[in-house]
Amino acid sequence: MISVTPSIESSLADIAPGFRALSIVVEAAPVRDPQVAQQALDEACQAVQQHDFPWAEAHLQAWSEVFKAFGAKPKKTPCSAEALRKRVLKEGRLTAIDPVVDIYNAISIRYAVPVGGENLAAYQGQPRLTLADGSELFDTVKAGEPAMESPEPGEAIWRDDRGVTCRRWNWRQGVRTRLDSHAQQMWFILESLPAMPLPALQEAGDTLIALLTQLMPGMKAHSQLITLES
Repeated sequence: MISVTPSIESSLADIAPGFRALSIVVEAAPVRDPQVAQQALDEACQAVQQHDFPWAEAHLQAWSEVFKAFGAKPKKTPCSAEALRKRVLKEGRLTAIDPVVDIYNAISIRYAVPVGGENLAAYQGQPRLTLADGSELFDTVKAGEPAMESPEPGEAIWRDDRGVTCRRWNWRQGVRTRLDSHAQQMWFILESLPAMPLPALQEAGDTLIALLTQLMPGMKAHSQLITLES
């Protein structure tokens, strides 16, 4: 099993007190049953419309406060979980993208938790959550064309040795490390604040692993809880 050791800059404790996340590393296997992903996505979209978790809205609101604390505007650039859930509530469903992506989006929607999925083969060095100085490079797409941009100074970012992999904490992932079902080494990060009960975070991670196992029988996974104190 490949080793991944995410790090978190200590100054983020003032921005997001009590932040904790599940880091899940997966050694993939061939996709056998893509219908698993579609079913998970459909069920997650239905669950959101039933407002089943009493803490979900409080968790999304807590993320909005975190975004404000590092200078982002959550109404314009909300956390990834809120953006997905808003689309589901508006449109009633989410269009399928890729079996692995659909599964981690389903977990994000269902549990109101930001979930990132990354192709580890594209990484240079270990992932780290830090505050940008504004000189880092982020690869994205604008008007349908590849483009490079830089985060705002003080913006919370995930990055590796080469550059930014996700802007505004979990708002937008870059192209270079984008994950799909063809990747052999996958890394997932489920990010939560104290408004989400810790058992719910663990359940979300267990469900992600269970769904990926159904999708890719024979895959291997390792899960680790990381905190600002880790």
